[in-house]
Amino acid sequence: MYSLKKEHMRSHADGSVIIQTSAESTPSTPSWFGEVALMAAHLRKQGVLTKISERVRFARRRFGRYEVIDFLAILFGYAISGEPSLEAFYERLQPFAALFMALFERDQLPARSTLSRFLAALTEAPVEALRTLFLDDLLSRPVSNEKQIGGLTDRERNAWVVFDIDGTREAARQRALPQTEALPPAFRRLDDVCAPGYRGRKRGQVVRTRTVVSQAHNFQWLGSFGNRGNGHYRTECARLLQPLVVTSLCTSFQRLARFCGSTVNMALGSCWQISLASPS
Repeated sequence: MYSLKKEHMRSHADGSVIIQTSAESTPSTPSWFGEVALMAAHLRKQGVLTKISERVRFARRRFGRYEVIDFLAILFGYAISGEPSLEAFYERLQPFAALFMALFERDQLPARSTLSRFLAALTEAPVEALRTLFLDDLLSRPVSNEKQIGGLTDRERNAWVVFDIDGTREAARQRALPQTEALPPAFRRLDDVCAPGYRGRKRGQVVRTRTVVSQAHNFQWLGSFGNRGNGHYRTECARLLQPLVVTSLCTSFQRLARFCGSTVNMALGSCWQISLASPS
C-alpha cells in the first residue's frame, strides 16, 4: 500500500515547477495603492496637479523643499487607504514611498512631523484657493454636453435644482485636570478646535459644529465649513453663496436650498438670499 501511494504521488509531480524560498522580507503592495495610482493619473491627465502647483501657495519656514502638492498627496492617499491612523498609513507606505510620490510627480515623502507642522500652520487662504480650484474643476466637466447636473420637476413642470445644507455638531468630554502650585497651567489640545456651546442631547463640555453643502441629486459636496463652539452661521451662510451661485450658472433651473439640522437658524434674516436671484 505504501509503495503504490508513493508511486501515485510521483506520477503527478511536475518537474518544471521550481519553488524557492528566502528569509528576506519583501513587503506586499498595499491593496489601496492601485486606487491611488488611478486617481493620480486622472488628476495628472486633467491638469489638476499642475494647477495646484501654480495656484495654491503657502510659504512658511522649516518646510524645506516641500510644496503644497507634497502634503496633498499624503492626504489623498490617507483618505483613500482607509488605514486606522496616520501612523499605520506611513508604515504601509514607507517601502513604496518613492513610487507613491512619483505618482504625483514628486520625489520625496515628507515625514509625519513635517506634515503635522504643515497642518498646524495652514491658513485659510490656501484652503480657499484649493476649494475654488476643485469647484471649478468639478463644474468644468459636466456629465454630458448638455451640462446635466440633476434636477427635480414639480407638478407645474417647473425645474428645480435642490441643495442640501446640513449642520451637525459633535461634543467632546473633558476630564478634570489637577491644578496645584507645583504643576504648570493646564492646557487642553481641544481648545483650538472646540469651545463651549449648545450640546443638545450630546454628552460633553465643549462642541464643534460643521456645515456641509451638497447637491441633493448627485450627492456632490460643494463645501464643508467647521468652527468652534456654536460656529458662525452668518459668516458660513455668506461663504455658502459662492458654490451655490457658481453651480447654478450651469443650468437655467430655479434653485432651492434645503436647510437641515442646526442650519435652520441660518435661514433667518438675510440668509434667505441663498434662494436668490432667478437665473438670467
